[in-house]
Amino acid sequence: MNHVKDRSASIFGNVIPSSVVRAGEKKKASYAKKFAHDKNARYSFLAAENAVLTSTLGVRVLQLNEHAQNVCEDKNDVENTKIDVEKGVIVGNIRMGFGHYRIAMAIASAAKAAGLKPYWFDLVSFPNTTASKVISHLNGLYSLGSRLSQRSSLFNKFYWEPLNYEGFKKLSFNAQDQKVSELFATVCKGLPQNMPFFGTHVWPAQAAVHAGMKNVVNIVPDNWPMALHLAEGSLHLVQSQSAYMGYRMLREMDKSRFTLKPIPASEIAYVGHFVDHEIVSNISADCERRLERLRLGKARRVLLSVGGAGAQQDYFVSMLKKILPLAESGKIVLFLNFGDHRKMWDEMIAAVPSLKRLATCHFDRWSATSDFATNAIDGEVSGVHAFCDSDIFAAVYLSNILMRASDLLVTKPSELSYYPVPKLFIKRVGGHEMWGAIRGAELGDGTIQCENVDFAVQALELLVNESDLLCLQIQSILNLNSIGAYNGAYEAVRRAMERKNE
Repeated sequence: MNHVKDRSASIFGNVIPSSVVRAGEKKKASYAKKFAHDKNARYSFLAAENAVLTSTLGVRVLQLNEHAQNVCEDKNDVENTKIDVEKGVIVGNIRMGFGHYRIAMAIASAAKAAGLKPYWFDLVSFPNTTASKVISHLNGLYSLGSRLSQRSSLFNKFYWEPLNYEGFKKLSFNAQDQKVSELFATVCKGLPQNMPFFGTHVWPAQAAVHAGMKNVVNIVPDNWPMALHLAEGSLHLVQSQSAYMGYRMLREMDKSRFTLKPIPASEIAYVGHFVDHEIVSNISADCERRLERLRLGKARRVLLSVGGAGAQQDYFVSMLKKILPLAESGKIVLFLNFGDHRKMWDEMIAAVPSLKRLATCHFDRWSATSDFATNAIDGEVSGVHAFCDSDIFAAVYLSNILMRASDLLVTKPSELSYYPVPKLFIKRVGGHEMWGAIRGAELGDGTIQCENVDFAVQALELLVNESDLLCLQIQSILNLNSIGAYNGAYEAVRRAMERKNE
């Protein structure tokens, strides 16, 4: 694997116009100047325990050596802070919303189940590095765009949807992105170069390849093939058969060329949905509990994942006004996860005052909150429950536990499209997300996308008041589980270890 190859000039043998390459070099130079490129820096890492990740997933968080703190309970146990090169795997990620963190947790969970030691490597978390500064800047722009897209139909129609649906699809986008991600490689050069490295966002995958790492696995999140997610030099793993064909052929990624040279079969694989071991190993039991609650006519348990960026706030406000009476009458039990955005809760109760009166709040008490969610899996629960935690890991992982305790997940069709829980898909944020809903609807474990509130409420009322749709989704989940459709995280770990042992 030749890591000095210019991955912007040619992508899988498809030559990129020199004007595009020059534009990428200009963008890279601009960021290098603005954020003080650390190309001559030498970084090393220590492994630190994390209150949520270590206890639940066996994950240790990598910190820069000079910034490491609270590394282990016994300060004399220096061995505890070292990276285990033999049994360790690195889960590279960034926080962009909750999605990429959630996928990273799925990979880490599968690694732990395989007897390995997962290490959390968040490119944004290393203070004063160029990688952290550039990605934080770009993530801020993306979050702003997401919010504006939900507040301005013109901005959404003429800029945001085309960017997400077609702009990110172009090889030219990937070529320029590859140039910028060269700035991130410095941090990865401090890692053991032969360790399996999972990129659960394309930037860590690209950075690891640029740094010369030998076993990089690129975990591709989207069902809509986009050049944005390409990291040539890595093994690309996708969640659906249609995504496999689209990525394999680089379908429509350059409108000036009808056909492109494909990704070699050895560099891409369909593996199934990326889901945590704790969820997959309990699919049958959790589905049986859902069916039993249906048979007994118990209140439907509905989980709303409100979303970190707050892009759909107006949608959720309108929806809550319509469904809170169902909770007040005892027809449903309502779980509302606000993630780590307390401001979202404050704005929601200002818009829907009855929510504050009805809700039991579980805020910033991870131990008690996780106990509540765990007990709800096979215990009794009623009312409205709101969740928020300033710890991002607690905020993300809580939904994993609540999913198991829920009969229905209400979510935009993002990474949660692939989880084995009945789903009601609400309006997407970005055109590429519609293909997550298409995947779920065709497999039968989710609804079609409900783009307006009235449609979503009608679907919810059907799912609550009658049993046919929910039973259909539950049976679909059981059928899919029997053929390994949710085993993508296991497969990713297996393939990485096979590559290591070759």
